[in-house]
Amino acid sequence: MNLNDVSKINLFLFDMDGTLYLGDQLYPFTKELLGTIRANGKRYLFMTNNSSKSVLDYVKKLAKLGIEATEEDFITSSQATAYYLKLNHAGARLYVCGTNSLKEELRKNGFVVTENLDEVDVIVMGFDTELTFKKLEDVSKLLLTRELPYIATNPDYVCPTEYGSVPDCGSVCDMIYNATKKRPLVIGKPEALMPQLAMQEHGYSKDETAVIGDRVYTDIKSGLNAGIMTILVMSGETTQEILDASEDKPHLVLGDAGEMIPVI
Repeated sequence: MNLNDVSKINLFLFDMDGTLYLGDQLYPFTKELLGTIRANGKRYLFMTNNSSKSVLDYVKKLAKLGIEATEEDFITSSQATAYYLKLNHAGARLYVCGTNSLKEELRKNGFVVTENLDEVDVIVMGFDTELTFKKLEDVSKLLLTRELPYIATNPDYVCPTEYGSVPDCGSVCDMIYNATKKRPLVIGKPEALMPQLAMQEHGYSKDETAVIGDRVYTDIKSGLNAGIMTILVMSGETTQEILDASEDKPHLVLGDAGEMIPVI
């Protein structure tokens, strides 16, 4: 594929951190890119693995960056996790190693979130910017003493910021593995569920949908798993060395997402 193939895309699934902004700094091209997509009658969604914020929190964050958005413009790993839980563990009581925003997202979807270990039916791990040792201890105790479904919103090892990276959900899950030898079932990217949900809810086909992101092992892999076009941008986590070493190759590699503007 080449850059001109982007003209066939009608649904753009954008990663956020490292793709449209870095930390609290919007990339210079982002407003023009999103405006061009809408001006051409096309659709974009923000598809993020970051489960530390609720959809409403993301709407507020983008507003501060100068981007107008509604809750309908997002597909998040928190939403995908709630969808999976409703299909497979309806009515379950959850122990959530995650932020209050993630807990509220799950409560909004009808789940009980509990810290009473005797009541727990399912363990949910998220990107927890409010992490405490007690949470790590509770999850370890649950995994070592009971056989419970163990779910992670996303496998990302780091979350990019304007000053570098901080540990994400995958890094914390590795800590838990070192203590318990248990691995979670991952819901977000690189699994296909998030792109599939986006296409299903908004009525687009695989041929007219693309994932755009800065990580091969989550963004690109999710698109490949969903059978849609994948566009890697080198504005975030991935370096040329990482790309060369990866078995998973994107359909298109760009310096940044702004390079798509002329062909949309």
